[in-house]
Amino acid sequence: MSAWILFTLAAAAMQTVRFMLQKQLKGAGLSTGGATFSRFLYAAPIAATAAAVALWQAGWALPPLGLGFAGFVLMGALGQIVATFLTVSLFSLRNFAVGISFTKTETVQVAAFSVLLLGERVGPVGWLAIGIGLAGVLLLSRTPEPGARFFGRAAFYGLLAGGLFGLSAIGYRGATLALEPLPFLTRAVVALAAATITQTVLMGLWLRWREPGELGRVARGWRRTLPVGVTGVLGSMGWFAAFSLQNAAFVRALGQVEIVFTLMASALFFRERLSGREGAGIALVVLSVLVLILGAR
Repeated sequence: MSAWILFTLAAAAMQTVRFMLQKQLKGAGLSTGGATFSRFLYAAPIAATAAAVALWQAGWALPPLGLGFAGFVLMGALGQIVATFLTVSLFSLRNFAVGISFTKTETVQVAAFSVLLLGERVGPVGWLAIGIGLAGVLLLSRTPEPGARFFGRAAFYGLLAGGLFGLSAIGYRGATLALEPLPFLTRAVVALAAATITQTVLMGLWLRWREPGELGRVARGWRRTLPVGVTGVLGSMGWFAAFSLQNAAFVRALGQVEIVFTLMASALFFRERLSGREGAGIALVVLSVLVLILGAR
């Protein structure tokens, strides 16, 4: 099995563990911004240490870092932050389920951005797998409340969030490519370190400006949030390693298996029952994964 497939599956599994930990964070007393910041805050030193070790093993042979690398890192970091805030904003809307469904168009948007910005070909098999996976994820999405508008602010937020998540994936893929000819794992951890440090600085400044006192609450809640940061950075290492080896569209399409892992965890650990519709959605996502794997072979 190709290395990028293993890295993607490992990343999706680790993010499921992070989801399980985050579900226990309700008593931490942090705002949405504080909880998001804590993930980056604790991830940054781990990623920086991993990057230093990787560069040391490579003889510190870091290629010249031009504006291209910096631009891709900034695009990925900002895109992820804003998309996360937009997604959280959806939960305050009555028809947030519509918006969440629209965020699932991320995989299609990643494929389009990959062609437009990086000139990478997706191909018929890739588009087929993306389409099957999208259908499965939409089935797994929560249905809108009766009377909720299908188009409106929620749909706009969802599409924008999906697009920004897509641009983020392209930014991270571009950042790893800008570090060639370093080994793929070195490129992954260096790009990850640059992104997480950027996100920590930007979010730290934002919280200091918009939410006075939240930085102190993050520091006091480290016992609860540290495991989330550790699992988050381990999952990110898997994503970045996969991005350094494969087209971001394929990585994100395969990464949709994360929602299957999440539903399985909900059923096994939180005793939440799966509906027939969710079972059909899982089957379609698994089918899309098989199509991708067979296509990669």
